[in-house]
This record gives sequence, structure tokens and C-alpha cells, in this order.
Amino acid sequence: MSKAIQQRGLDSVCCDRTINNKLHSTNLDLPPSAFKLAATSAARTKNPPRAPTNPANFSGDLAGAPDVLRSVPAPSGNSKPGHRRTVSAGAPLIYSGGSSNTSPNLSPGGNIFPAGKSAKPVALPTRGPSRSDVLGSGAVNYGRGSIVRGGGGAKHGNGTNGCCDAEELKRLGNESYRNGNFVDALALYDRAVAMSPGNAACRSNRAAALTALGRLGEAAKECHEAEDQYEEQRLRFLEKHLNRCEDARKVGDWKGVLRESEAAIAVGADFSPQIVACKAEAYLKLHLFEDAESTLSNIPKVEGCPPACSQTKFFGMVGEAYVPFVSAQVEMALGRFEMAVVAAEKASLLDYSNVEVSRIVNTVKMVARARSRGNDLFSSGKFSEACSAYGEGLKYECFNYVLYCNRAICWSKLGLWEQSVQDCNQALIIRPNYTKALFRRAASNTKLERWAEVVKDYETLRRELPEDGEVAKLLGQAKLALEKSREAVYGTKFGVEVEEILALDKFKTAIASAGVSVVHFKVASNELCEEISPFVNTLCVRYPSVKFIRVDVEECLSIAKAENIRIVPTFKIYKNGVKVKEMIRPLHQLLEDSVRKSSSL
Repeated sequence: MSKAIQQRGLDSVCCDRTINNKLHSTNLDLPPSAFKLAATSAARTKNPPRAPTNPANFSGDLAGAPDVLRSVPAPSGNSKPGHRRTVSAGAPLIYSGGSSNTSPNLSPGGNIFPAGKSAKPVALPTRGPSRSDVLGSGAVNYGRGSIVRGGGGAKHGNGTNGCCDAEELKRLGNESYRNGNFVDALALYDRAVAMSPGNAACRSNRAAALTALGRLGEAAKECHEAEDQYEEQRLRFLEKHLNRCEDARKVGDWKGVLRESEAAIAVGADFSPQIVACKAEAYLKLHLFEDAESTLSNIPKVEGCPPACSQTKFFGMVGEAYVPFVSAQVEMALGRFEMAVVAAEKASLLDYSNVEVSRIVNTVKMVARARSRGNDLFSSGKFSEACSAYGEGLKYECFNYVLYCNRAICWSKLGLWEQSVQDCNQALIIRPNYTKALFRRAASNTKLERWAEVVKDYETLRRELPEDGEVAKLLGQAKLALEKSREAVYGTKFGVEVEEILALDKFKTAIASAGVSVVHFKVASNELCEEISPFVNTLCVRYPSVKFIRVDVEECLSIAKAENIRIVPTFKIYKNGVKVKEMIRPLHQLLEDSVRKSSSL
């Protein structure tokens, strides 16, 4: 082709795609219940959408156009009268695509698209003797010229028969094109397009034939028509997924919400903050907190939205309010209550009349207030009141694992180990492997001598915190205690047990020996003595270097008189024959702290 012909072809291209960098809008009215666009058209983003990248999706594209036609700049002007390609005033709820700021390219395959959207030429597959080529059903975006192996026809365009005939005409046109008979190929493509106007592959191949004949203006127009059909199909898919997403959200099917939001993003809505936030909300409701936080942190930032976007609705609320609405819930779940309040108030400013927004604002504020009050009471040593405060917060948000863990600490301070374990269990059901809850549950189970559970929790912590030396130490102690408890069950002497003494001379000899001795003065019929005796057995296992002695003052009055015991239970700690500590009816924590301190001196 001569340069003159090429220049005339350049002058005939009627396409303003890259001069104005704008795309036309395909009229698509999404139902108000799912997703309202600010304008009546489903606008494309400033950067044109990405073409399908699966090579199999381009099996109908042609190769072999002259190299001289590979890149042709497009002059200004609209591609067809009365069809302006403008940026929609709608909300930024449409997919993003690959950028394109260059002139249209005429690829060897004959497809005329902006740079970055040209499909790579793919050789046509060899036809098998027993399998026919039929066009896909149209329910899935197969790509330009997709061929699906099979025997059944598919409805597309003007009807089933028309689609099958059009496909056969396209195949014959492809053969003519490969043989260099561009006029014959164009005639076959013309007939195929007439039979099936909605077949984008036929239009794309017709554009290739026009390009080979130097009719560049007609080729560009035909290419635009083919691309428009693909974009309209994508928008239909997006509409379908958004409708399904809203339906699933209404009934609390959060797995369905996650599935449909991911499908919408895959269609091309990856630059929609609202759809990405919807995915984060689904993760949150499924208690996948790390995924929710990660998704929320990757929400695209859209600036310079038209004023009409401020009233765009998404799931019944103002679209701009939905992102902070989800953010408030995620921040609250992660224990960042102050940030949750800020996000909730922002959502309220954007849509103060929405019921969902109002409810989450109230919930976040009440939970944050309860947590703050509980922390203040805890710091003041009012553990019982702090338990009540955290409980008030849980009435508003029963899945807040932070409040459960905080209340568990209060129960442990009150010596209510069982309640502490139960709250830790709740926290770990909501967020498995939450390290604070694991530490607290292990400590509470230690008090209850549930060594198997203690070992299990410390092993989990060891996996979560492999570099923590304190965890390794506690795990070793728990394993030793478990082993000792099992030896005791089988009646084996392990070398450390509470010694019962009834004679005064033996008592004096025992406390005069080297090392630390802890004496428990008790009465068998006393409830307090019976309650603390199992804990003394636990301390005996936990501190094997300390000698523990038990004296029943009713059975050995001489020892009680010599030691001046008037109230039980009474504990005395001796070191190398010298009394260093005396405690009457001590709390478990005080007794253990005293034993630990004496053994470390």
C-alpha cells in the first residue's frame, strides 16, 4: 500500500477516542434496588476497560494484515453522528481498565483498538474431523471471536439459526482472509454481521478485512461497534452480580456476598470503593478480621467525582457513606474504638437519615463508651464494676472479642477462674489464635490445674510467637506439671508432694532444714481450708524446689500451741530455719507470689 493511500486512510478515520481520551456511554439503567448510577448511562472510566487476556478468547481474531497499517493516528471527531463519547457524571462505581493515551492501533490481526487493548494475533486452531465449532451461549464473556467446541447451537444476536449461520460465514471469511482474498472475506463478514449484529467477533474480523483493503475509516467505526458490544455485556454481568450481592446481603448470606463482590471485581469493578468495601464487610461478618482489614486498606482512592455522585445510592445508603460505614465496623471489631467512632460519625454526616448508618453510629458509640468506662474501673482496682461495664458493651456488640478478653482479666483478678476461661473461650471462638485470650485462658486453667489445656494453649502460643522466650519457659513448666499430675494419678512417687506432719519434733526438724519450707496449718472440717488445699497441691508441683508441709492443728495441738495458731488456714514460710512470712487466709495470688519470692531469694 502506498503512503498516499495510507494518508487518505488516516484522513478518513472518524474516531476521537484518544484525542479527547473519552469513551461513549452505553445506556444501561440499573435497578434502584441494587445500584443507582448518577447518570442514565453506564459510563466508562477515563482509562478504557481492559480487553480479555486469555489467549483462547481470541480464537476468532485474524492475523496477517499489512505491517504498514499497524499504527494509525486518529483525527478528532466523533465515531458516528449523534453519539458523543463523554465521561459519565455517575458515581465511580464502574470498573477500571488499562490506560490508553495513544492513537488507535491497527494490529496485524485487523482489530482496531486503543493501545493496550489490541488483542494478540492467535493462529486459528485446526478443526477436528468429528467436532463442530459453535459460538458460545453469550451468558459468559468468551472474548473476541471465541469458539466453543461442541455440537449444540447457542442463541445469540437474531436467533439460534442466524448465529450458527453467521459463525459458519465467519469461518469461511477467515479462510478467505488467510488466502489474501480480502474482498471475498469482507463479503462473507458482511453477511455474517447482517445475520448476527450482536456478534462482536464478526464485527472485529470485518474491521480487519476493511483495514486490509485500506478502508480505515469504516474499519475504525466497525471496531468501535464491536468493542461497544463487549462493554455492554460486561455491564450486564456487573448488574447481575450487584443484584445478587444485594439479595445475599439482605438475608445475611455473607459467603454469597463475598462470592458476588469478588465476581463483580473480576468483571472490572476493581476501582469501585463501594464494591471493595462490600468485600471487606463480608470478610468482617465471617470473622475473617485480617482479610477485612487488608481489603479495607486497599480500597482505591477516587478524587474529583462529579457533584451528582454525592446522591448515588449503594445498598440503600448514599454511596460515599458506605465506605466509612464498613470502616467503623472493622475498626470496632479490631478494638480501635476511637477510630471506629470517627468513621461512624463521618458516615452519619454523609447520610444521617439512613437506618443502617444510624444504628451503627449508636452501636459504635455505646461500645466505645462501655470499654472506656471498664478500663477506668479496672485501673482503679474495681474489678467487679469493670466486669459489669464490659458486659454492657457486649449487649450492643456480642461479637466483640476485645471486650470478652478484657472481662476475662477482671474475672481472674477476682479469683473467678472458671468465668475467666469461659470469656476467653468466647473471644477465641470469634477470633481463633487471639494471643491475649490464649495467655489469659492458660493462666486461668493453670489455677484450675487443667494441665492438658494449659499445654495446648502454650503450644499454640509457641507457634504464634516462636521468638518469645517467656512462652517457651511457661510451656516447659506446664509440661512438667502435666507429667507430675499423671504420675500422681498412677500412684507413683515423683519426689515432690505435700508432707503431712503430726509430731512436734519432726515439725521442728523439717522447718530447720536448708531451703524454703511452706507450712499449711489447717482443720479438716473448715471450708476455707478445703478450698485452698488443691491450690497448695498445685504450688507443690509448680515449685518442686520448695518443701510443702501440712499440719492439722486438731490432730496435733502441740504444734498449733508452739506456733500460736488461732485462725485457719494459716501459712508460714521458713527459709533455712528462719520464718520469713506469715499469712492468714491469703488469696491464691498472694500465696503464690510469696512462695515465688521466697524461692528466688
